[in-house]
Amino acid sequence: MSRAEARRGRFVVFEGGEGSGKSTQAALLAQRLDALLTRQPGGTRLGAALRRILLDGAEGEVAARAEALLMAADRAQHVAEVIRPALDAGRDVVCDRYIGSSVAYQGHGRGLDPARVADISGWAVEGLLPDLVVLLVVDDETALARTGGPRDRIEAAGDGFHERVHAGFAAQAAADPGRWVVLDGSGTVEQVAGRVAAAVGDRLGGPA
Repeated sequence: MSRAEARRGRFVVFEGGEGSGKSTQAALLAQRLDALLTRQPGGTRLGAALRRILLDGAEGEVAARAEALLMAADRAQHVAEVIRPALDAGRDVVCDRYIGSSVAYQGHGRGLDPARVADISGWAVEGLLPDLVVLLVVDDETALARTGGPRDRIEAAGDGFHERVHAGFAAQAAADPGRWVVLDGSGTVEQVAGRVAAAVGDRLGGPA
């Protein structure tokens, strides 16, 4: 029996605020697992166009509800075109951001109903949830040192916004500890990668 026939791929998502190191660690884990690495928004041709609208601000201001719906649209296309086919073929998938980011940023951050935001994304992806969500947490000083300050439209939303985002991530992790694991994102890349590998191995089994 082939690997693809033997099992559905594992789906791991990295979440966290700006400068948490999630993109770096997602890439390292994908390499370690020989998994497909992808990201939201922007993991498809449609998603790349939506990412420019959402993050570059070239089209002007985006209303909070429009932002949430555009994120969900990106997610729907991404799952249909990239994530679900890979998982169904037996390949592991590592994604940089998923539903948890919409709940944190558009729900808690923008002041929308987090449950409604989650429902919209859940409908968009036909109920596909990750097997594991790795939330990386760092203090403000570490985040600022890594990012060098605000860059895109969402990163520049202000301290109060990002405090609400961090609280939104923490609330989701506390509400679903079986799916979420919270890890210290500070230290060297290798130190954090070790924590990630241990958590993935503990939660999902197999090589990590």
